[in-house]
Amino acid sequence: MKSFILLIAITFFVPLSSQVIIGDAVGTAPQGQKGSVLVEFALGQNKGIVLPYVRTLPSGAGLVGGTILLDATDETKAKIKYYNGMTNNGSNGWIDLSNGHEADITAQMVLQPSAATVAENLTAKAIIGSRSSEANGVLVLESASKAMILPTVADTNDIPDPAPGMMVYINKTSAKRLAVFNGEGWTYWKP
Repeated sequence: MKSFILLIAITFFVPLSSQVIIGDAVGTAPQGQKGSVLVEFALGQNKGIVLPYVRTLPSGAGLVGGTILLDATDETKAKIKYYNGMTNNGSNGWIDLSNGHEADITAQMVLQPSAATVAENLTAKAIIGSRSSEANGVLVLESASKAMILPTVADTNDIPDPAPGMMVYINKTSAKRLAVFNGEGWTYWKP
């Protein structure tokens, strides 16, 4: 009985370390480097992560640098955007990752709930890496020393039907880069 109580006490007082692998039990990070990974995905799935669609760009204290989303404030001109947190010289901090390309995602937005049909809980979020976070978002990765490894593909042409807001990492010889899909086309970002 004492051992059982000790085990429960240790469980409650020892900080937990979390890692999530989606798609299989192996992931893409090499075995010796898994300690620096919060979230990773199975290799060779030709799938990506779909960013949240927003009808209003977030602002205020809960908005932190690193936020990435599909800006659907105008459903006929959707763009992938990244918030870098730099709001000086008249900039609002949002960077267009679609590189000026716009997509009409009106058909997809019809399927999304609106404020008129769903009461949104603005404080609801899933947090990986910590018990709490000051950042707002659907999925918050909270760690000073760990990161997410994006779903990896050899080529965006291998993804049969990409969804608007999809993001992947292309891992091909001499073409390693981030790729984002706004609903109309892919935009590529080289490190």
